[in-house]
Amino acid sequence: MDQLLPDDMVAKAREVIEANRKAGRRIAVAESCTGGLVSAALTEIPGSSEVFEAGYVTYSNAAKMAELNVCLDVVETFGAVSVATAWAMAQGCLEASGADVAVAITGIAGPDGGTEQKPVGTVVFARAERLPGPDQIVADQKLFDAAEGRSGIRHQAALCALDLLMP
Repeated sequence: MDQLLPDDMVAKAREVIEANRKAGRRIAVAESCTGGLVSAALTEIPGSSEVFEAGYVTYSNAAKMAELNVCLDVVETFGAVSVATAWAMAQGCLEASGADVAVAITGIAGPDGGTEQKPVGTVVFARAERLPGPDQIVADQKLFDAAEGRSGIRHQAALCALDLLMP
């Protein structure tokens, strides 16, 4: 077996590692619905240890709070799948890892768990950078097609997260 993950994910991870190596940046990720897929993709690339600092799989709300210092008030007020929670996860990942840039992913991959306000396929991303400062956080919400199924949603979310790690 040459590689564990799909070709498109490995190719994108290779781009991320090479671009961040050239930029002299260390990266980290905080994953919820992707369950470590982004970290796995990054570590498929030989030499990724020069760039990849840490990956946190914080699937439960308790893990988000314990590992990434996400406040209970944020989760209770906005929900685990929200810009506020993704922002807090990215900031917590940046602080915990010491990396230069961190990306967080939280979402509803299904097949259950969706609501009218947050249907299956809702995924929220955030990126925090140490420079120009921790307040420079980018957050975005996407709705992936639930017909792609759980694996398809997680795959697309991982690809989006990898895009956010590009310098």
